[in-house]
Amino acid sequence: MLSPELQARLATPLQIGAVELQSRVLQSPLSGVTDLVFRRLVRRYAPHSMMYTEMVNATGLHYVKQLPKLMEIDPNERPISIQLFDCRPDFLAEAAQKAVDEGADTVDINMGCPVNKITKNGGGSSLLRQPELAAQIVCSVVQAVQVPVTVKTRIGWCDSDINAVEFARRMEDAGAKMLTLHGRTRAQGYNGAARWEWIAQVKQALSIPVIGNGDIFSVEAAIACLEQTGADGVMCARGTLGYPFLVGEIDHYLRTGEHLPQPSPVERLQVARDHLIMLWDYKGDRGIRQARKHMTWYAKGFPNAAELRKQLAVLESVTQGVAILDGAIAQLEQLGWADAELESALVEV
Repeated sequence: MLSPELQARLATPLQIGAVELQSRVLQSPLSGVTDLVFRRLVRRYAPHSMMYTEMVNATGLHYVKQLPKLMEIDPNERPISIQLFDCRPDFLAEAAQKAVDEGADTVDINMGCPVNKITKNGGGSSLLRQPELAAQIVCSVVQAVQVPVTVKTRIGWCDSDINAVEFARRMEDAGAKMLTLHGRTRAQGYNGAARWEWIAQVKQALSIPVIGNGDIFSVEAAIACLEQTGADGVMCARGTLGYPFLVGEIDHYLRTGEHLPQPSPVERLQVARDHLIMLWDYKGDRGIRQARKHMTWYAKGFPNAAELRKQLAVLESVTQGVAILDGAIAQLEQLGWADAELESALVEV
């Protein structure tokens, strides 16, 4: 339960430069996940939350005439931010201008991605080891656009090189209007526990909003993170895979102090069905291939879920996928699994 002081602070809008957000729960950019379809599903349950595109390569934008589908924005999905990555200040400034032209309310710079193919080219979390270059990037982007520029990063490169506070201060001094901190080092990747104590230290050091990220898998985790860190909000990432309800559940609690009833397995599979059809409508056959991972994320926590995942992992068509999901939904309804409370039973997952 939130303390009265924190609850009062979180009840006010989140100010990012000139942009005012009515929600302090944000949907993290996730490569290969947070496309327009996924964002629409999250926004179905969290109408006021900031959404982020998948990260966009600024160098790639420099050399193409047509903008990638990654940057496509629904005019009705604001507030929306486009996330960029690179290590070239001039390319990032140019890309930021294109992002604003597409309708981005803020431009986010990725300085936290731990993936080798990103870091070996100087992007993502490799910028933690080049704070002067990182600051130069922020300065260049701030000068190039009128919208707020934000940064998403990690606590450091490795345990022997944690520089979260110093790095964050540099980003604020360079003009960043908000910083999201994932409580892990680059070396950790997504292993081990997120070290929220570093988020608390960064929050104490900065005057701009600080958003906590890492291990936000439930309303309870979000509350704990906010209480322990004093952060200005939380950003949900892997907790939304196969569960686009999470951002809305946390936002509802912060607004009302009440827990929403969790969706039943039947309701989750009905949303999976919507997700599949929407991906097909938006991307065709490529959408079906991308849907396989999403469908398997939805299929957990109920009888025969493992077998259902096997079937969904090899989908070949939208017709096949809908038939499989409809069959699973009918079976769960017959077993009485339209009620979320049955999830407390011991089941095959």
